[in-house]
Order: sequence, then structure tokens, then C-alpha cells
Amino acid sequence: MGDLVIGARSGAPEPEGAGGRTVRSAESAQPPEPGEGGSASKAGESGTGGPDDGAARLGGGDGGDGSPSASDDDSEETPEPPKQRSFWKELPILVGIALILALVIKTFFVQAFSIPSGSMENTLRIGDRVLVDKLTPWFGAEPERGDVVVFQDPGGWLADEPVQQSGNSFVRGVQDVLSFIGLMPSANEKDLIKRVIAVGGDTVECEGTGPVKVNGVALNEPYIFPGNTPCGDRPFGPVKVPVGRIWVMGDHRGNSLDSRFHQDQPGGGTVPVGNVIGRAFVVAWPISDWATLPVPSTFDQKGLASAAVPFTPPVAGAGVALPVVWWLRRSRR
Repeated sequence: MGDLVIGARSGAPEPEGAGGRTVRSAESAQPPEPGEGGSASKAGESGTGGPDDGAARLGGGDGGDGSPSASDDDSEETPEPPKQRSFWKELPILVGIALILALVIKTFFVQAFSIPSGSMENTLRIGDRVLVDKLTPWFGAEPERGDVVVFQDPGGWLADEPVQQSGNSFVRGVQDVLSFIGLMPSANEKDLIKRVIAVGGDTVECEGTGPVKVNGVALNEPYIFPGNTPCGDRPFGPVKVPVGRIWVMGDHRGNSLDSRFHQDQPGGGTVPVGNVIGRAFVVAWPISDWATLPVPSTFDQKGLASAAVPFTPPVAGAGVALPVVWWLRRSRR
């Protein structure tokens, strides 16, 4: 009997106090409506429709709300980085730039020269390479007393000097190319290197064994080759150096065909300032001979400056002032 009672009660309606439970049981027994299956079952499993469930619904679609899916991102192609040129393709460009820079530097700034003789010993030795400043002459700078300068043959100084060139045509071609861009001294150019002793307006002389005098002031020349006298074997003067020209001598006075030996030529042994290529300022090669070439202190003596042109600054000032005064007078009219 007890079993029958219990079975009968399970099929009968329950009291009103348990209505909420009956409703839920009935709803759970009904099949899910179309379109609510996925979300309803998840809600039933979690027990709540909380934020986690909402987030799952938003992110789980296949782009239903317009946002791209992970599969779309994978399908997009990433741009490849640009390919770098190989070293061998860039090498000719780098060499070309280097040659252009070397040519510009040689033409306007610094040029290397080789010492072919012993006329400047012991300041400069045979085979030394010196660097010559070519920039300052572009701005009007002129040689000063004591400078070691490279200059072009003013005419007849190197008439008997043979041109030193290799007998191999290939070597000559390489030498010509390298000398053109300034990486090697030229064998064709007839250039000389000496020390400036006097400039335009100076009076220079050397009697007996010396010393050399400039404007009556004796020079102390410690740079002269040991055993030489200041005049060497060719006393001279007094010589008045024309304006715009210089008087030059080698430091090896016994082995230098300098201004002393060309007084019978046009200019009286002096060199035009326009022939000066530049001032040698350093011995760059070989490393063992590396040295700077400063102006010796003897050329800083008081009274050495020429008194032959004492009115040059006032005359130059007047030459500038007169046109200005004339212009001001006309503008007032």
C-alpha cells in the first residue's frame, strides 16, 4: 500500500506552496525554442546570465557584430621589409664618392707633394711627403716670411731637370690617375719647395758667410743644414723684392738652386706670389719623419717688417673713405 500511495502522489498536483518549483520543472521539461538553444543551455548551466556569459556571446560569433575574426587576421599578408643591397653592389658607389671627395680636397683644400731632392735638408728629406694648404690662398692669404711653400717654376728654374716617370706604361697610367685625384704626387708638374726669406717690399742681402739680413735685421737660422753657412757659396744683395713677389732659399744652402742663382732672369730671382700653390704645414710620410712645419721664431723679430711701405694702411683707408664721403655728399643734395 505504501508504495502505491507514494506513486499516486507523484502524479497528482502539488499544493500551491510549491508552485514555483512546479513551474520550473515544467519549463525544464519543455523542449527549447528555436534560436535560444545555445544561450539558454549555457544560462542553465551557469545559473546566472552574468558578465562572463555575455562576454562569451559577444566574442564567440563569426563576425556577426562586424569585428574581424582570428581567421581573417591570419589571412592578411604582412608586408616584407625592403631588401638591402649587397656589399658588392654598393662598393662601386662608395669608391666613386671617395674619389670625388679626394678630387675636391686636392683641388681646394690640401694636396700631397713628394720631396725629390735634398735642397731643404734637414727640414725635409728626399722621399718625404708633405701636405700643402691650398685653402687659405683662395681667401687672399699671401706667403709670409719663414713659410715653407710649394710653387710652380717661374721659368727656367727646372729647365734641365728630367721628368721622373716610370718606364712601364701601366704604372704611368696608374700614377697619372692617382695624381689627378690627389692621392699621389704628379711626376709631370714642375713644382719646387723652398723657404720664404723675404716678401714684397723687403730688402734682403747676405755678405761673406752671413748672416742673411732682411731690412737690416740679421736672421738666426738654426734650420740650416749642418756645416753650411747662411750665404752658402753665393753671397748676394742687397736685393729689393718687388711687391707681389717673394725671395726664397733652401735650408740646404750648399745644395739649393734658389733665388740666389736666378738673379739674371726676369724678376731678379724672385717668384710671383701667383705661382705659389700653398704652404707646406706638415710632413705626413713616412711616419718616422712626421713633423709640423711652423714659422721659425727668428722671423718674429721686431723691426723685421718692411718700412718701405709705411703709408699703405692710410692710403688704403683713404681709398675706401673718399668714395663713401662722395656718396654721402651727393645723397644730401
